Amino acid sequence: MRKQLVFIFVFLVIFFLCHETLAQIAPAPPLKVDNITSILEKGGQFTTFIKLLKATQVADQLNNQLSTPNPNDGLTIFAPSDNAFSGLKPGTLNSLSDQDKLSLVQYHILPTLMTTSQFQTASNPLRTQAGDVKSGKFPLNVTATAGNQVNITTGVVNATVANTVYSDRRIAVYQVDQVLLPLQIFGTTPVPAPAPDVPDKDASVPSPKASKGADTGSSGAVSLKSHQPAMVAFGLAVFGTIFWGL
Repeated sequence: MRKQLVFIFVFLVIFFLCHETLAQIAPAPPLKVDNITSILEKGGQFTTFIKLLKATQVADQLNNQLSTPNPNDGLTIFAPSDNAFSGLKPGTLNSLSDQDKLSLVQYHILPTLMTTSQFQTASNPLRTQAGDVKSGKFPLNVTATAGNQVNITTGVVNATVANTVYSDRRIAVYQVDQVLLPLQIFGTTPVPAPAPDVPDKDASVPSPKASKGADTGSSGAVSLKSHQPAMVAFGLAVFGTIFWGL
């Protein structure tokens, strides 16, 4: 009987000690979610691009997509540096409408995760979040060399991937040396030539003026009416000289 009491007492002591220990263990922290803004801020040279992401609310969209536990295709972002934006003509961004700014930001985002090696086998044109490339609205072509240099062409500019800012199983962020200007927004259309001037049918055509001292007829020939008397007198003088000389 005494042994049973001792066993029960030891069991209760162990039970309360274990319960107290488990209660002191802190709950596991929630799974860290990648934030596109924090990723770019750590890069230290994407201030303008971050402002555009926030102003167009694309940053919220991307963060919501990254918060899903198992994203289907992931994301690829081409982030222009502040130096790339400084290379634009002054007032370029301010001249864009809100819709054009949204399309410009979405043009820098691929709805699939692509590594640098996958660029070598990419099928152009790539699909961006700006629009459907099948209709030719926002084509984006990427080529990679044997040395893993990635070149991007938009039809307006030729850019190069400078380095990898961040990558994991959900997102890849690459720095580009130029702002990717889509042809849909920044493409130039030929200016039509001005139409030739059509002469007025009612306008009168001035007649040519005759030279001084000459009387011109409708055919433009000089009239000899004013010279007939002088010619007759000259003929009579010649005839008289010959006759009297005989």
